[in-house]
Amino acid sequence: MIDPLLLLERCELCPRKCRVNRLKGERGYCGVGAEVLIAHYGPHHGEEPPISGTHGSGNIFFSSCNLRCLFCQNYQISHERIGSALPMKKLTEIFFRLQQEGYHNINLVSPTPYVPLVALAVSEAKRQGVDIPFVYNTNAYECVETLELLDGLVDIYLPDFKYWSPKIAAKLSDAPIGQGYPHFARLSIAEMKRQVGNLTIKEGLAEKGLLIRHLVLPGGLAGTEKIIGWIRDTLGTDTYISLMSQYYPLHDVHVYPPLQRRVRQDEYDRLVRLLLNEGFENVFIQELDSAPLFVPDFQKPEPFIAGSGKPVSRES
Repeated sequence: MIDPLLLLERCELCPRKCRVNRLKGERGYCGVGAEVLIAHYGPHHGEEPPISGTHGSGNIFFSSCNLRCLFCQNYQISHERIGSALPMKKLTEIFFRLQQEGYHNINLVSPTPYVPLVALAVSEAKRQGVDIPFVYNTNAYECVETLELLDGLVDIYLPDFKYWSPKIAAKLSDAPIGQGYPHFARLSIAEMKRQVGNLTIKEGLAEKGLLIRHLVLPGGLAGTEKIIGWIRDTLGTDTYISLMSQYYPLHDVHVYPPLQRRVRQDEYDRLVRLLLNEGFENVFIQELDSAPLFVPDFQKPEPFIAGSGKPVSRES
């Protein structure tokens, strides 16, 4: 079996396929090398109920991202790459700490640039006794070959299917049309379903499976109706969907004026009705007035309103 770290020698982990040698310090689109950058870890209570539960999800926020969403709520870490470099041994120790502190799962947020490193750390943690679920929380701009490294390691996939239109994905998230976001999102989500199946919940907590998130954008920019249709036809109406209303005009939305307003109640309600009319029963919804609660500030030791997470340093 190939050493996963060798995949960093000519990086093709995501659809951008930058082919840089990260082991020698070269940087591609995501701007990271051979070390794991983490901005924050700790409890998070803002995930879907079966993920957050009563004690919270043990979130680890990885720095950088392979998209550049104009409206990103986490732009401080996804665009500006706030964070500290940690060795894999330290990452495994964080997994143990999150389990010991009683969180329901270990939630890997935006880990795509680090998959070979994460796979090694998760494998070692499971070998040493970490037995709570691992959640892979992603924008779904993934390569199937990369996700295959996680088969048997990730318990719950939490992808965000962002857009149906390649042109909108290019305009709003800088995903090249020739490496179209929707194409790779469909392939990657199908692979996630193959690995873990439908979401299974026991005593109110997610144990294993797929939960698809979709953020509703103003003016129907995300192509929500077509995404719902694809999920219905390809994955089935028993698929768990989180229809998120938490869009909030942030960061660089001035670049694209249609993004400068929030989602209206009637826009969101129509899509909820569509899901129900199509036969989806496993649907999570949000209140529109909760949107500001989901905006973190990673410059602070406590980025979120709730929780007691820890900023990461080499000494953590």
